[in-house]
Amino acid sequence: MTRGARALVVCPDIRGQRVGEDMDARLEEARGLALAIGLEIAESFIVPVREVKPNTLFGSGQVENIGIACEQAEAELVIVDGALSPIQQRNLEDRLKRKVIDRTGLILEIFGERAATAEGRLQVELAHLDYQQSRLVRSWTHLERQRGGFGFLGGPGETQIEADRRMIRERMGKLRRELEQVRKTRELHRKRRGRAPWPVIALVGYTNAGKSTLFNRMTGAEVMAEDLLFATLDPTMRAIELPGIEKAILSDTVGFISDLPTQLVAAFRATLEEVMAADIILHVRDIANPDSAAQKREVLSVLADLDVIDAEDGGSEIPIIEVWNKLDLLDDERREALAELVAEDDDIVAISAITGEGTDDLQRRVNDILNRGSRVHEFVIPPREGEKIAWLHAHGEVLEEAQFDTGDGPAQRMVVRLSEKEFGRFATLGEKA
Repeated sequence: MTRGARALVVCPDIRGQRVGEDMDARLEEARGLALAIGLEIAESFIVPVREVKPNTLFGSGQVENIGIACEQAEAELVIVDGALSPIQQRNLEDRLKRKVIDRTGLILEIFGERAATAEGRLQVELAHLDYQQSRLVRSWTHLERQRGGFGFLGGPGETQIEADRRMIRERMGKLRRELEQVRKTRELHRKRRGRAPWPVIALVGYTNAGKSTLFNRMTGAEVMAEDLLFATLDPTMRAIELPGIEKAILSDTVGFISDLPTQLVAAFRATLEEVMAADIILHVRDIANPDSAAQKREVLSVLADLDVIDAEDGGSEIPIIEVWNKLDLLDDERREALAELVAEDDDIVAISAITGEGTDDLQRRVNDILNRGSRVHEFVIPPREGEKIAWLHAHGEVLEEAQFDTGDGPAQRMVVRLSEKEFGRFATLGEKA
């Protein structure tokens, strides 16, 4: 089965599991996931589940109704927007006579198609193998519905790696070693950036919140930014200029999503560690989405898993600015109501990344935080230490500068405004000198 296949999207509403969640928004998100992998939505609907059936998740009558819907809509694939056990997946396939993919499998399929870098492909393959190992060793008939490598929508398996538990473990071990090397390389890069005085600003948020559009707006780059779930999977970093700051690094990250597969949280930890090393986090929210509050909770949950914020009180050592995006999609009444909330909270900025509205306010707010705690320092530097003089010009705000004779020779007197972080880096530079 290839891109363009007709899919039936079923969203189970399990009693007591999604209290307070907008199920219509959840169904729309599931449709978005299917569209993101190039499927055609034949039909989609919500199925209330009062009691989870261990063999099929749904009741027998509900499974029959799903089968009828498949026939009427001529659907080739059934997507269940929830987690299915291997037994449930196999039984549903037997009953419906069609391929069945759960939410985790669908997200992994998207990641497998979108990962562009060698690191991203390693992470995705590891996540796929971790997910598949319990499913692919149970029966060869089930395996024949999977394609080779680590996809879900293809034909018969091309290799027997999935059928051999030992080979899967060996492959996963090799991937983990390679990813550990990637992690070490990233750590070296972070340390190198740490020695430079350039602050790092990380964009995080729910998928399709507009992070990449904001990234492009602030950097002038052309990162893929579409109205599509998981348009960005691999981290992208660019240098930007801010008022009063010569250079900062802006990092775009993978979007979060509710029920993010645990395999991906672990596999993408190396990528998300960029967030852990940031000086500021910009939490981009699609404020026009009716489920924006639930999406915020999901993002904060992932940040807590990464130890970026405290799981109990929500506190963070890294300053977090909430960026309420997509103002252009709101009516005047809603915009006025949001404006009152924004005025009461310095940690919220309302913008439209697509039009640029509010982005100047966002840059000023980021600049204020980065310069928080800045102090004026006076230095007397011999001309032979030109590296220090150039460093202060490049990374501080030089208020006064003059040459004078100390009696022991000429020197450069400099009065410079530096943040605490920059001053600490300059002190380290002095130690090395």
